[in-house]
Amino acid sequence: MKPDWDKLMDAFSGSSTQLVADVDCTAAGKPLCESNGVKGYPTIKWGDPSDLQDYQGGRDYDSLKSFAEENLKPVCSPSNIDLCDDDKRKDIETFLAMPDADLDAKIAAEETKISDAETLFETELQKLQNAYQKLMDDKDKTIADVKAAGLGLMKACKVAKAKGSKDEL
Repeated sequence: MKPDWDKLMDAFSGSSTQLVADVDCTAAGKPLCESNGVKGYPTIKWGDPSDLQDYQGGRDYDSLKSFAEENLKPVCSPSNIDLCDDDKRKDIETFLAMPDADLDAKIAAEETKISDAETLFETELQKLQNAYQKLMDDKDKTIADVKAAGLGLMKACKVAKAKGSKDEL
């Protein structure tokens, strides 16, 4: 993917409204990656820098270029309110009119919902992993017990009976 991404960065390098860039999340870019929820690599994010979205499309040059041409343009935001529909404009105007403390509290409440959902997911995932491990262990023990009880010998005897020979047991 790296060669295609580099080619895409070159294709958009002169744009005044579109930015295609990469960030090294293991070095100086680590705080930026953490603040934007980057957990695996490569991760592609797009949109307003304060509200980046996950890219879900193809990872070849043609798919990336097509997506960039269609989506990397000015969009509805506080700095481009003229591009917003009436509902989104009303939301932006409401948030802009809020006192900073109220807006901070609202943001914190929504971020808490996300954090709580992630915590619940991790907790439930751990329960599933534990249940899976127990089922695997139980299955492996059952198989070992059955084999130890003589399953192989029983199968050998069945084959020998089918051949009608008692000499080759």
